[in-house]
Amino acid sequence: MNIAKAGYSKLTPVQKYSIPIILAGRDLMACAQTGSGKTAAFLLPIVAHMMRNGVTASSFKEQQEPECIIVAPTRELINQIFLEARKFVYGTCIRPVVIYGGTQTGHSIRQVMQGCNILCATPGRLLDIIGREKIGLCNVKYLVLDEADRMLDMGFGLDMKQLISYPSMPPKDKRQTLMFSATFPDEVQRLAGEFLKTDYLFIVVGHVGGACSDVQKPKLVVYGWWFPPPREQLLSVNHDLLTCIFNNTADFLRYPFNHCYLCRDREQREREVALQDFRSGKFPVLVATSVAARGLDIENVQHVINFDLPSTIEEYVHRIGRTGRCGNTGKAVSFFDNSSDGHLAQSLVKAQQEVPVWLEETAFGFQGERVFRSVNTQKVSLEMYSKSWLSELFLSIEVCLAVYLQSTATETVSSVTVSLILALHLQSAQYF
Repeated sequence: MNIAKAGYSKLTPVQKYSIPIILAGRDLMACAQTGSGKTAAFLLPIVAHMMRNGVTASSFKEQQEPECIIVAPTRELINQIFLEARKFVYGTCIRPVVIYGGTQTGHSIRQVMQGCNILCATPGRLLDIIGREKIGLCNVKYLVLDEADRMLDMGFGLDMKQLISYPSMPPKDKRQTLMFSATFPDEVQRLAGEFLKTDYLFIVVGHVGGACSDVQKPKLVVYGWWFPPPREQLLSVNHDLLTCIFNNTADFLRYPFNHCYLCRDREQREREVALQDFRSGKFPVLVATSVAARGLDIENVQHVINFDLPSTIEEYVHRIGRTGRCGNTGKAVSFFDNSSDGHLAQSLVKAQQEVPVWLEETAFGFQGERVFRSVNTQKVSLEMYSKSWLSELFLSIEVCLAVYLQSTATETVSSVTVSLILALHLQSAQYF
């Protein structure tokens, strides 16, 4: 009943394969593209198990002993998981609780002490409350790491090892450990062995580290240092549609249109207000650092713009995954500078279904016959803007004209692309 009320009508591929494995009691590492329903894939079987086996939480205990601990890297993501859990357990005796940094520790303790079966937490606040002996680990049956690659890398890896090293934490053969993410680098897969049973299962929907299957490259526009700053091109975006703009730093957060911004430096209340304003459409543009790159599920996001490409391909995959979720369409645009982003070239070629020829040449250093792929506007489009060599100016004119000629009456070339085609011709005229 709660599943139907939450709006679920059929299983996604990752849910189809993950739920039976979890119900069978097996440890699991699951890799599936962004927006594929991974949260429900682990919450539903856990709640089903708890309903079948019963729960023991009581607000009269001095120390709460949750049956399930779910850990995620960001406050916004863990709160989103908590809200989903609350939907699934509505009307039952199972009580989910969420705790994260940026709020008063006393408030977190009071929430936990009212009873806790499913504890959703960020690593720092979780270890703090455990250290205050308000949470006991002896009854943990399920340990879930969402965005597991981020949880096991240098950012949170030591915190996770500290968590499983507590004497009261059941050993891995006495608990069920689940890991979910859209990206699983080889190094993280090796680290996962410390947390999972030796007979754990690894399922992959799509391919490991691949971009969302809806993200393709139907158009190409090459961007160069000879053009005005990319900031001006952002003004061409339809700001009536929800748009996420990502920057690597928090010093590029002022635009001449209505927007809100999200970064680690903001107070938690400000971050929550910014997200709410963006979800509601009060501010249709969200400018953010990578704090918003993972897990956030916001309906009707039509554009993602990477003004700065991230340092890793995994972060790139997560960023563009804020659009094109659950079968919906959207558009992802990235600005590429070979001097600073060249190390990503090969990874971008491997992560995407279709890539521009100049990116292949940058990645592998070959010159081959240029083949123009057909335009498919039914998918999420990815436009890669290169801010590098002058020679790419001529290639960009060639590619843009090819895209224009391939367009049909029902496939409209975006105003951004058309304006840049004209800009390319004007700029080329200035050099001769």
